[in-house]
Amino acid sequence: MPTSPRTMRAILARTPVMPILTLHDASTAGDLAQALVKGGIHVFEVVMRTPQAVAAVQAMREATPEADIGMGTLMTPEDVVRAHQAGAQFGVSPGLTHELAQAIQAHRMAFLPGVATASEVMQARAFGLKELKYFPAQGPVGAAWLKDMSQVFPDVLFCPTGGIRPPHIPDYLALPNCCTVGGSWIVPSDLLNDRDWAGITALAQLASRFQTH
Repeated sequence: MPTSPRTMRAILARTPVMPILTLHDASTAGDLAQALVKGGIHVFEVVMRTPQAVAAVQAMREATPEADIGMGTLMTPEDVVRAHQAGAQFGVSPGLTHELAQAIQAHRMAFLPGVATASEVMQARAFGLKELKYFPAQGPVGAAWLKDMSQVFPDVLFCPTGGIRPPHIPDYLALPNCCTVGGSWIVPSDLLNDRDWAGITALAQLASRFQTH
């Protein structure tokens, strides 16, 4: 019997750190996905900013069926269609429009839209979206904003991204409304270009050890 797709909240609960990946060569995607999973990271986002992004998601799905792989920078209904056809299990966007929300609802895709203000949180909630990307978090600065929002929107779970480095992560994960942060530092471009899978696995192991509240 097939299992139901995971909700966005359940996906975020699988990892304390979600790698945000920009891939220019889909031929490396399968090995990269396996390196991340070997390091204990089972959720990652591939941004739709390169011609290879769709093929990369497809390769990752094939190489690591146990992982949840999303596509980011979705900004139009057409982007949602491409992500869905690529097999992405969730979508991520820098913001939210009425048209984008409708497309996500039509495809029943788990979704993480970006917000930066309380008004944007309210708009997302009006569409039934309560798992949100806080962007840009600006490194350690965003933790104070999220702490304030936990009192105003206790039903919302945030995934902050933007400038977050390992030293900042414990402050975020200690908050009641944050169980995951996003970051690109787990897959540095030099390690990816060198296909240093052992080095990437080591960084994934470091990321997977962070404790949530």
